[in-house]
Amino acid sequence: MSSSRSSKADPAPDRAALAEIGAQVCERLDADPSVYRVPVEQIDIFVVQEFLTPAECLRFIDLVDMTAVPSSVFDKDKVSRFRTSYSGDVDRNDPFVGMIERRIDDLLGIDSSFGETVQGQRYQPGQEYQGHCDWFPPQSDLFRTEAKMGGQRSWTAMIYLNDVEAGGITEFPHVGVSVTPRQGMLLAWNNAHANGTPNTYTMHAAKPVERGVKYVITKWYRSRRWGY
Repeated sequence: MSSSRSSKADPAPDRAALAEIGAQVCERLDADPSVYRVPVEQIDIFVVQEFLTPAECLRFIDLVDMTAVPSSVFDKDKVSRFRTSYSGDVDRNDPFVGMIERRIDDLLGIDSSFGETVQGQRYQPGQEYQGHCDWFPPQSDLFRTEAKMGGQRSWTAMIYLNDVEAGGITEFPHVGVSVTPRQGMLLAWNNAHANGTPNTYTMHAAKPVERGVKYVITKWYRSRRWGY
């Protein structure tokens, strides 16, 4: 994957890299018979059933419980009810975590150096993450900071670690897509349009859990090497 320099004057920094990454990942996933493309025009969304085994999911649940603290958001002006889950970055030096990260990298075909550390999230009854996009607003102070740390987010890969008794769906309200958590299922989407501009249709929400507990892990990818 190639990279591009960010420009404060550009209304969509990193667009060339995002367009290239998006095209390459879509081509790879569309050619993989184990991958299902969700039939919507506005977003590239893909699903892989049973990406993790039940034993792997249970092991990740233990790791999430070890690291989870009250979740935060990049936008400090958001009210506390906006994201009420618990979350934490798992240890990517753990050989088990590294193995799963490589499996996600291989599925998408994105260089591992572009990937952020896997974050685990736990939602108890009533907890949620209201509608948001994973990409950074291009002309914001936040993006100017993140531009030095790998640039814009390109793809999101999320894996459900358990079935949820009730609630806890992932909803993309602008395209009418709702995904019910299923143990081991991977959900991935392109955060940009085909031309590399941020895709507002990717707004999504973790709806409140009604019964039980919901566990997920999420891995975000950047437009170039993360942390540099």
